Amino acid sequence: QVQLAESGGGLVQPGGSLRLSCAASGSVFRTYIIGWYRQAPGKQRELVARISDTGSTYYADSVKGRFTISRDNAKNTVYLQMNSLKPEDTAVYHCNKFINPWAWGQGTQVTVSS
Repeated sequence: QVQLAESGGGLVQPGGSLRLSCAASGSVFRTYIIGWYRQAPGKQRELVARISDTGSTYYADSVKGRFTISRDNAKNTVYLQMNSLKPEDTAVYHCNKFINPWAWGQGTQVTVSS
């Protein structure tokens, strides 16, 4: 079973930036579409961005132009660069396989507040 470990979250002021990392065990990681998701208190988990094994990307309208997803297959790591952060971006961020997800990791808390 692949284990996921998200990191890079924190407290940031509106307009600030953070870079999240998603590290996974197992060499098969690189063959899958990986998504970044977020879940705010009282809300359902939503897909923020995803990246295919070949680097094709998708972004939710709410983050398009502000967030960038990338991957380093040699390091089994997917990143989410978040710029121009807004208070509504506050959530726990998770990464996972887009189709038939693995067990969810702990996630990383992102709080955007002045």
